[in-house]
Amino acid sequence: MKKESLEKEGWIRQTTIGEPRLSEIIELYKSLGYEVSLESVNPDDLDEECRRCYEKEINEVKTVYVRKKK
Repeated sequence: MKKESLEKEGWIRQTTIGEPRLSEIIELYKSLGYEVSLESVNPDDLDEECRRCYEKEINEVKTVYVRKKK
């Protein structure tokens, strides 16, 4: 889903990260009462420094979006 569509639906972008921290972040936000959506990373959405770090593992990292459960 596109970033703009997610934001219109009330989702807030939190971070872009891979394992093992990804699972920890998902668990944390869910325990705090949030819905969690994971989106594939578009390298064009990353700054140059992040792009260099993630370029070799772009398919393993995800962008985490959250919103309060209704």
